[in-house]
Amino acid sequence: MGKIRRLVLDTLKPYEPSIIEMAAQLSELDGVSAVNISISEMDRKVENAKITIEGEEIAYPQVSEIIEKLGGVIHSIDEVVAGKQIIDDAVTPQG
Repeated sequence: MGKIRRLVLDTLKPYEPSIIEMAAQLSELDGVSAVNISISEMDRKVENAKITIEGEEIAYPQVSEIIEKLGGVIHSIDEVVAGKQIIDDAVTPQG
């Protein structure tokens, strides 16, 4: 099976724990080298968070487990990069 190098997740999380704590826990996973969490929307009790994870071999089940343990829900997987290297989106005539 190919190695997952980047995951971009659309999530819903409670205010607590903070995105600092969530990022720290995700960054401790084996195969993860960087975590970026940005809040796109806030409600009275929850936050919509975009979580970007990069690394050599990201284990999605472990990522999902931590997010759920911290009270979060994954709405969608918005991007996956797998293989021997990370490629960024190429500009094409279609957009």
